[in-house]
Amino acid sequence: MTSFASGSLVQSVDWLTIAPPTLTAVVALVVLVADLFVPPERKRLLGWTAIGGLTAALALLVPLRAGDRETFCLTADTQLTACSYTADHFTVVIQLLVLGGALLTALLSLSETREKLPAGEFWFLLLSSAAGAALLPASRDLATLVVALEVASLPAFALVGLKRGDRMSGEAALKFFLSSVTATAVTLLGASFVYAATGTLHLTELAQRLDDVPGQLQTLAEAGVALTLVGFAFKTAAVPFHFWVPDTYVGAPLPVAAYLSVVGKAVGFTGLILVTVVAFPSYADVWGPALAVLAALTMTAGNVAALRQVPTRAWSAVRLLAWSSVAQAGYLLVPIAAAAYSSDDQVGATVAYALMYAVVNLGAFAVVALVARTHPGNRIEDYRGLYAASPAAALALGFFLLNLAGLPPGIIGLFAKVTVFSAAVDAGLGWLAVIMGLNVVIALYYYLRWTALLFRTPEGAPAVHRAPAPVTLAIALTAAAGVVLSGYPQIALRFAATALF
Repeated sequence: MTSFASGSLVQSVDWLTIAPPTLTAVVALVVLVADLFVPPERKRLLGWTAIGGLTAALALLVPLRAGDRETFCLTADTQLTACSYTADHFTVVIQLLVLGGALLTALLSLSETREKLPAGEFWFLLLSSAAGAALLPASRDLATLVVALEVASLPAFALVGLKRGDRMSGEAALKFFLSSVTATAVTLLGASFVYAATGTLHLTELAQRLDDVPGQLQTLAEAGVALTLVGFAFKTAAVPFHFWVPDTYVGAPLPVAAYLSVVGKAVGFTGLILVTVVAFPSYADVWGPALAVLAALTMTAGNVAALRQVPTRAWSAVRLLAWSSVAQAGYLLVPIAAAAYSSDDQVGATVAYALMYAVVNLGAFAVVALVARTHPGNRIEDYRGLYAASPAAALALGFFLLNLAGLPPGIIGLFAKVTVFSAAVDAGLGWLAVIMGLNVVIALYYYLRWTALLFRTPEGAPAVHRAPAPVTLAIALTAAAGVVLSGYPQIALRFAATALF
């Protein structure tokens, strides 16, 4: 451990604590520089370097599993005041989720970078975004939180628009960029209001000082709390900040859409949990009802839009997954809203659901990426008779869709939904639990319709889907994780329990 002084203040730095995001960022720079010297026929090495870096970053989480490390702590007269980076259980679990999601995205992207995308730029941007996503759950002050959010987001804009010469890709990137920048500006305005009302940016100190805000600053503090939530609500694709999702997922390369659906969403929910439960608990009467209403609107809008997807329309499979991700965001918001109404820790239900969602949604996108190799239009109708052409892929996709629907044999999907439902009931949000129940029933139709299509008789000779080894590995890993979690759902619950603050 090293430290440096400035006047009477000393700031400590524990390099092991910050190792996972730091290593990811260093590997990103290595890949960017190496791209200048690696010949075109060997660009695949850059992808394997990125995969190796993400694997090493995941391994560095093992020494942090105790969840008791802090760094970048300001001290005055040797008395600890606040830390900007904390590697607690919550941090480690979310870093496992985002780095694991980035690793699976990298596996899906190997063939894409060889055939369609510029390798050096792609791997640098993916690793840079993953580094920001890994930094965010450890951030314990508003400045670091917003910086981490932008480090995770800015490379994602470029990733969406990386299909050169593709009009849809450029349009999607522009929509994503403009809406995200607007949300960030509102968030920064809110953070500045909160700072003006309290005089601090550290989350734990904010929780204390917001309890005793002078009367003349009360309105300013309330406005700051509300505005600060906007940027994170945008990242979660909560209604009405969801309008960028369908076009962005369709225009982006499929691995990038998978990355945004899982890692991008994890970033938003992590930020929401930190600013609400850790920084603004005294303003639960402001953000609690707002998040409850957002949860109801988000799950309803997402499911209704997914229900309306026409199977024969181009990109309908990706659009259905996009609207499904919006609906899933609504379920993920429920426990955070419930935390405002209950003294019990509720955010563990969000963590458990996020773990389930990350595994099965990445798996579904992996199968979609496989089918897209022979059916570029990626219509839902293109999946008719998939079992006849590729039994393993059809069984895997069916399993993933049933998990998202919450039906056996997808036990972990059912378990996660019951956990979220219980959080709403325990918090006294019966009306929200009823809306969630109705939305789960609505979602059953479009998930089961797609699942049934996989096993119908194909029209004509079934297309042969030859899967590259990395894509096969991604499907196998997600399917295996889903089966393990379905057999032992208490693993997710244990993860959620250890993630509680």
